[in-house]
Amino acid sequence: MNFLDEIFWGNSVRSWFFALGICLGVAVGLRLVLALLKSRLGRLVKHTRNQVDDVIVASLGRTLKLTLLVIGLAVAAKTLELSSSADLILRNLLVVVLMVQAGLWVAHSVTGWLDHYRSRQMKNDQGAATAVGAISFVVQVVIWTMALLIILSNLGVNITALITGLGVGGIAVALALQNVFSDLFASLSIVFDKPFVIGDFIIVGEHLGVVEHVGLKTTRLRSLSGEQLVFANSDLLTSRIRNFGRMYQRRVVFQLGVTYQTLQEKLVAIPGIIREAIEEQENTRFDRSNFAKYGDFALNFETVYYVLAADYGLYMNIQEKINLKIRERFLAEEIEFAYPTQTLLLQREDA
Repeated sequence: MNFLDEIFWGNSVRSWFFALGICLGVAVGLRLVLALLKSRLGRLVKHTRNQVDDVIVASLGRTLKLTLLVIGLAVAAKTLELSSSADLILRNLLVVVLMVQAGLWVAHSVTGWLDHYRSRQMKNDQGAATAVGAISFVVQVVIWTMALLIILSNLGVNITALITGLGVGGIAVALALQNVFSDLFASLSIVFDKPFVIGDFIIVGEHLGVVEHVGLKTTRLRSLSGEQLVFANSDLLTSRIRNFGRMYQRRVVFQLGVTYQTLQEKLVAIPGIIREAIEEQENTRFDRSNFAKYGDFALNFETVYYVLAADYGLYMNIQEKINLKIRERFLAEEIEFAYPTQTLLLQREDA
């Protein structure tokens, strides 16, 4: 009897070799088709502005070799006489692999589009980076949860009972991980409420720095001295946050004092001198300047003005020019700045 005609597991050796050839042929053929499709589409998407086709081409690159092999195996099995148990195993394997592959395609497409959206919106809305990171995580959890449920349903598992059991178990898990979930929901609150976004300069208590990253559990700041500050998201939501990134103008209040020997007409002229010094500067808006109070050793004037920008360096440059201009005018008008002094009164008593 010819070796090729011998029977193994209900099929001849010739049939097994034929099925193997079909399996490899289908897998290699699908591989070549995908490569050709990616090459053709890759050339086409270079001439389009739509990013959806770019995401689709990139997702095709996530096709698993195992998927192609299992598809070839399923096609080759049609040429063989298999037992019902073997056929069921093969069918379940095909379902699992196809659902995993579909999950990879969908997850990669969605995250790819979200990443593109984030990079496009970063110039206009820095909060997009924060929001997209959290949304991408939630979307992937939903995709893979649905894929798992579909797989289990096709494998004959009663997913209704499973979901009920997961609900009961989820309560126990939630109690055990309440701190983690607290930070997770705090992260979502930060994403949607946007008390700050990446790039904002904020102060939390005694700590201050620029927001570098908003994660699912922690938010990270880069301090002025260079080290990284890490805060739990739940702690941030219960803290008072000063967000200088939302500052559109800076209110400046400063005081100066002149000596008690200053003449009355010069006291009256001082607010006007200060006003002129402020209004000469660009990006400023004068508010008021007043003789505020009698100090221990000076007549104190209080001035308020606005710098029409949030930049701290610009504010300091403007304040420096104002100070120099006021000093120049005071020297010209012979107005003396006050400084701490003491006057001793000596009384002589005759014997």
